[in-house]
Amino acid sequence: MTHITARKLKALETKKALLETGLELFDKKGFDNVTVDEIVKTCNVSKGAFYVHFNSKYDIFNEKFKDIDNFYSEFQKGISNDIKASEKILIFFEAQMIYLRDELGKDLIRTVYMNAMSLTINKNHYLSDPNRNLYQVINSFVQEGIKNKEFKKGLTTEEVSVLITRCMRGTIYDWIIFGEQFDIVEEMNKFTSTILDGLKR
Repeated sequence: MTHITARKLKALETKKALLETGLELFDKKGFDNVTVDEIVKTCNVSKGAFYVHFNSKYDIFNEKFKDIDNFYSEFQKGISNDIKASEKILIFFEAQMIYLRDELGKDLIRTVYMNAMSLTINKNHYLSDPNRNLYQVINSFVQEGIKNKEFKKGLTTEEVSVLITRCMRGTIYDWIIFGEQFDIVEEMNKFTSTILDGLKR
């Protein structure tokens, strides 16, 4: 039993090292300029060990976004229950934009979005996976707003959630393509507030 535990621990350490090394290399050299060979060489592990944990270097991003989604879930717990659903959405999105801007950076997000738009990528890209914590958080806020009659009649949770998450992705896309004058937090607030105002009763 001890031997199995030790092996699992070693595997987790290897995966973490590959993840951190890959992200560091992407940041320094650009995603397209980094190969799996370089990642494993820098990490001093075999190429076979890499493919035990990841199908490709793109999967390193997917793994990172799982960590990010855990941040979203934890942040949600700290939002007051005494405010309206629309206010919760704005607070949540503001925190998300600050996190993307300050913790991940535009270059990393640009690479992730380019990957998602690539024709060679499987349709079930992690960014659009409805089971992501991010979308579950948004859905919970929307369900609350519908239940409390904050949003217009005749709209389903899915319909409202789609509109709101488009605010998020659209703002991130504009942040990627526009210069430094684009304030992602301010623009997110303006865009989402406008959509939410149109959805309210």
